[in-house]
Amino acid sequence: MVSNPVHGLPLLPGTSFKDFTKTAFHRSQTLGYRNGYAIVRRPTVGIGGDRLQFNQLSQAELDELANKAPVLTYGQPKQAPPADFIPAHVAFDKKVLKFDAYFQEDVPMSTEEHYRIRQVNIYYYLEDDSMSVIEPVVENSGIPQGKLIKRQRLAKNDRGDHYHWKDLNRGINITIYGKTFRIVDCDRFTQVFLESQGIELNPPEKMALDPYTELRKQPLRKYVTPSDFDQLKQFLTFDKQVLRFYAIWDDTDSMYGECRTYVIHYYLMDDTVEIREVHERNDGRDPFPLLMNRQRMPKVLVENAKNFPQCVLEISDQEVLEWFTAKDFIVGKSLTILGRTFFIYDCDPFTRRYYKEKFGIADLPRIDVSKQEPPPVKQELPPYNGYGLVEDSAQNCFALIPKAPKKDIIKMLVNDNKVLRYLAALESPIPEDKDRRFVFSYFLATDMISIFEPPVRNSGIIGGKYLGRTKVVKPYSTVDNPIYYGPSDFFIGAVIEVFGHRFIILDTDEYVLKYMESNAAQYSPEALASIQNHVQKREAPAPESESKQTEKDPGVQELEALIDTIQKQLKDHSCKENMHEAFQIYDKEASGYVDREMFFKICESLNVPIDDSLVKELIRLCSHGEGKINYYNFVRAFSN
Repeated sequence: MVSNPVHGLPLLPGTSFKDFTKTAFHRSQTLGYRNGYAIVRRPTVGIGGDRLQFNQLSQAELDELANKAPVLTYGQPKQAPPADFIPAHVAFDKKVLKFDAYFQEDVPMSTEEHYRIRQVNIYYYLEDDSMSVIEPVVENSGIPQGKLIKRQRLAKNDRGDHYHWKDLNRGINITIYGKTFRIVDCDRFTQVFLESQGIELNPPEKMALDPYTELRKQPLRKYVTPSDFDQLKQFLTFDKQVLRFYAIWDDTDSMYGECRTYVIHYYLMDDTVEIREVHERNDGRDPFPLLMNRQRMPKVLVENAKNFPQCVLEISDQEVLEWFTAKDFIVGKSLTILGRTFFIYDCDPFTRRYYKEKFGIADLPRIDVSKQEPPPVKQELPPYNGYGLVEDSAQNCFALIPKAPKKDIIKMLVNDNKVLRYLAALESPIPEDKDRRFVFSYFLATDMISIFEPPVRNSGIIGGKYLGRTKVVKPYSTVDNPIYYGPSDFFIGAVIEVFGHRFIILDTDEYVLKYMESNAAQYSPEALASIQNHVQKREAPAPESESKQTEKDPGVQELEALIDTIQKQLKDHSCKENMHEAFQIYDKEASGYVDREMFFKICESLNVPIDDSLVKELIRLCSHGEGKINYYNFVRAFSN
C-alpha cells in the first residue's frame, strides 16, 4: 500500500487530505533566453510548487528519453537518412596541383650541345586524378613546345596502376611514357594541400638550366671596324633613328592661302627627308598622308643644273653641290624645300638629345606659332521694349528658340507662400486720387509685386487688380543692369515708383514686422524702427479710456450730440442687432478699431445706411488716422 508522502498515511478514502494552501499546479518553465540565446533550464520544483527531493536527470538522459520512441505503440523507429554524398568532381572542382619539373633530352646531331634541359609544369587534377605536362613556350626556340602530354590518367607501372597525388613529392623522379621528369618544386596551394593530408614534403631544389641557353646569354665577340666613314657603318649605327621636327608653311599672302602644319622626318641612316601632312578633323582635305616622299633633298645645285628636268629625271651627285643634312634643321629657323618655305617651331625629345650630344646645342625651346584669336565681340542687347521682364526679353537675343530664365529653386522652396503686404496711398495732384488706397503684395519666392485696389462704394473708381505679378524696376536704373525693388525698400513712409506712379507706404500687417525682426540684417535700422513705432501707435489703449480723459474736449461733445441725434432718428432701424459682435469678430486684438475697408463691408452686410448725412459725419468723427475707424462710438449710435 502506498503511503501519503506528507502525513505518512495510506492513500485510502478518508486518510488523504487536500492542502488548500496550494493554488498553482502548473509545470515549471524549462526554456528561457539569456543574452538573446535560447537555453534549457532543469526544473527545481514540481507540480504545485513542491521542491523536488530526488536527483534530476542529466541533459544526456533527457535527450535520450526525448528521442526514445515507444516501440509497442508506434513500431520500430525509422533510420536516420545518411549524410549527403558529395562526388569528387564537385568537391575537387577546379582544384589543381602544380609541380615544377624538368627532363633531359639528348641532342646527337649538334656540335655545340650534347643534351638539352627542358623545363615543364606538371598539373594534377584532383577531381578525376588526371595529369598533364605542359612546357612553357619560348619565342624563337625552334622546338615544338606547349602541351607535351594532354590531360589523362597516367600509368605508373605495368600492373595497371595509375599515378595518385600521394605518389608526388618534391625531389623525386617520375617516369611518364619513357621520359624521366625530376620534380623540383610546387606552388603554395599544392604545398598546403599535401601537408594537410599528412604528407611530409621534401625541401625544394634549384631548377636545372640549359647549358646552350646560358651560352647564348654571354656577350658576343666584339669586332673593331675602321673609323673611316662608310655608308654601311652609318646604316648600322643609325638604323631606326629618326629626327622629328614640327613645322608650318605660311601661305596666307597668296589668294586663298592658309597656314598649314607639317611633320618633317630626317632619317639619320641615309640622310633622307620625308614631309608628312597633319590633318585636322573636318578640314575639308583628302586624307593623304605625305606631302613629299622619302628622298634626299638638294640644298645647293650646280649652276648648269638649274634647268635640269627634275620632274622626269632623278637628281644625282653631279647636279648637286650640297645636300640637306641634320645641322640644317634647327628649331626657330626657316628652310626652303621644293619651293616651299617651312618654319620649324618644335621637335621631339630624341631630337633634342641628339643635337645636344652631336652639335652641343642644349637649348631648343618651343616657339609659339599659334595665332591669337580676335577678342570676342560683345553681344549688345537691343533696347528694352517695355514688354515683360528684362530677363525674358533678353532670352530672345541669346537663342533662336528662347528658354525661360533660370530660377532660384532653393529660394522658391524656402520662401514658398511667404507674402509681405503693405497699405499704400497714391501720390497724385488729382483730388479724386487722394483717398484711394492700394494693397502691395511682395512675394518673397520670386521677388515679384502685385497691387490690388479695394473697391470703394460710390467712389466712381473700379477697384480690383491694379498690377499683376511682376518685378518692378527702380527708377534711374539702366536697362543693362536693372535693379528691382526688394523687401528692404518697403517701410513706413517709403516712396515706391511703379511705372511712373508714386505710392507712399502707410501701413503693414503683423507678419511684415515678424519677418523684419527675424531678418534684421536685410533692413536698415531706420526702416525697422519705422515699422515698430507704427505698430506701437496702432496698439494704443482702447477709446473707452481715452473718453474719460477727453470729456471736456469739444470734439467729444460734438460726437455725443451726434450719437443722440442718430439714436432718435434711427431707433427703429433693424441693423442694430448683433452689430457689436460683428465688429468684434474682425477685431482680433480687441483694440476697438477695424480697417476702413472691412468697416464698410460690415456696414453693407448689416444694411447700415452709410449714405445718410448724419452717418457720414459720424464715420468722419470715428475715423482714427487714415486706415482705422473706432467702431465703439459708432455702435453706440445704434444701441438702445
